[in-house]
Amino acid sequence: MPVKMTITESGQDYLAELLSKQDDVIGVRIFITQPGTPKAETCIAYCREGDDKGEDIVVEYPKFKAYFEERSVAFLDDALIDYSKDRMGGQLTIKAPNARLPRVDENSPIEDRINYVLYNEINPSLAAHGGEVSLMTLTEDNFAVLKFGGGCQGCGMVDVTLKEGVEKTLLEQVPELAGVKDSTDHSNTENAYFK
Repeated sequence: MPVKMTITESGQDYLAELLSKQDDVIGVRIFITQPGTPKAETCIAYCREGDDKGEDIVVEYPKFKAYFEERSVAFLDDALIDYSKDRMGGQLTIKAPNARLPRVDENSPIEDRINYVLYNEINPSLAAHGGEVSLMTLTEDNFAVLKFGGGCQGCGMVDVTLKEGVEKTLLEQVPELAGVKDSTDHSNTENAYFK
């Protein structure tokens, strides 16, 4: 899959300068956390030996290599990294207009499909109670470990919401999921909707 992201010449020069000050880096790693959700963030990090993944898409720029996380590439279409100098030194700008757009189908990674369901179907319902749920991790045996926040944390109805609402909806739409687990500490009932 080709990377359709632009790193301007000034952006490349700036990143190359940063990399030249590090001893053990092999390039930069570019990825999006929680792609396709309202919380998506585009990230650039130093890529050290061992940080690169076999499925990364590697692009050779004149002065460095960029390692693009494979699952992020579709969300980086039309993205731009630029650097502009100013009186204070300068600023690196990252624009990724498609990072938060849901781009999910049956071939998408399971984490992306879970996030799509959480942010587009489950969270709008929980928002009426001031709550939200997010994916913390996916276990090796395909259990989604979720974190409840807002009015859901400490709520007396969270077990019902988890089993009858969240898990049921996720299992219907992501059939390879084995189930869900709650990582939230519900002993703090300060903001709970139902106590």
